[in-house]
Amino acid sequence: MTTILVTGFGPFPGAPFNPTGPLVEGLARLRRPALADVTIVPYVFETSYAAVDRELPRLLTRHKPDALLMFGLAPRANTLRIETRARNAVALLSDVSGKTLLRNSIVRGGPPALTIPAQARRLFATVRTTHIPVLLSRDAGRYLCNYLCWRASEAAARKELRLAAFVHVPPIARTVRRPDKRKALTLDNLSSAASLLLLAVAAAARR
Repeated sequence: MTTILVTGFGPFPGAPFNPTGPLVEGLARLRRPALADVTIVPYVFETSYAAVDRELPRLLTRHKPDALLMFGLAPRANTLRIETRARNAVALLSDVSGKTLLRNSIVRGGPPALTIPAQARRLFATVRTTHIPVLLSRDAGRYLCNYLCWRASEAAARKELRLAAFVHVPPIARTVRRPDKRKALTLDNLSSAASLLLLAVAAAARR
């Protein structure tokens, strides 16, 4: 049996609606023959540094996932972004609890970046089949998404995971309001792309 931990984030300052929460909940309900031997563990993090540091180790210890598929919101993006590395950098921006890390790096004296073990090009090719705009990114920012990428990459280096992947999603329309907006990115077509990503991650985790 293959276990995949699938995570998103809740709202945060400037983003009262974070689509990754409902996206993750929808993926947990996905039923496909290719997922018959897969256990999907959904989790939506509070958008805080303390929540990531507290809950990620607990989730890894409790569920022992083979792979971790993470989603986060990039408020200024206009495409899906598959992240390829985590930066050893932190912005002095408050999280949802009003806290900052009061430093400009995640690990003082650590490497400038860690590679996210995501098989990113395979995931990129998977999304391209949906005709949803997607790109590979070397910059996961300096906020909670990047912080989770770093902690997940550390866990993979410790062999607690075979695979970790992070996908940034742009702001989306909750509904398509006009017929001429049929190509707008909505939760429905985002969910379709995320489903294919989940299938790709599951296939890679079995190897």
